[in-house]
Amino acid sequence: MSDLIDEWATQVAETELRSTLPRRWAHTQEVGRRAVEVSHVLGQNACLLIAAATLHDVGYAPRLAVTEFHPLDGARFLRDEHAADERLVRLVANHSFALMEAEERGLRKELASEFPLLEERLLVDALVYCDMTTTPDGGRTTAEERVVEILGRYGGDSVVGRFIRRAAPEIFGAVGRVEAALAAQPR
Repeated sequence: MSDLIDEWATQVAETELRSTLPRRWAHTQEVGRRAVEVSHVLGQNACLLIAAATLHDVGYAPRLAVTEFHPLDGARFLRDEHAADERLVRLVANHSFALMEAEERGLRKELASEFPLLEERLLVDALVYCDMTTTPDGGRTTAEERVVEILGRYGGDSVVGRFIRRAAPEIFGAVGRVEAALAAQPR
């Protein structure tokens, strides 16, 4: 069953991103691979992490960009067009501290009411880890380097720049917790 979900998530992400946003597709593929690598620390949530990692940026697809806030657009697409699992949709909606960015965009209440944050810390952290240790081109990086890259790409005074500066301590904390969990559990 988990293979079917992984295949479905890959097919959806590839359909929406590969031809229109090839760089985003490269990032997405590597985030999914990172999820496979760390999934063993999540037990029964392993498949959920892999699917969420594969779909986390689907909302960037031009045809889905209604609000121009990809976590919200992606989650709505998965819910409305695919009737996706609620926990999966909530993970996509809230990946990488999206509530903080939603606040910068005036969308916090909308995001929080439609897609409440999951209370499963390690699962949420693992998705942050996978996303924030992967470059836009699908390479590996540290969370610190990724934050610097995002600031450089968007500029410090942009909505994304303001968000990433606020979120950086939370991102580093999430990555640290996942690294600790990985170190504590033999593969």
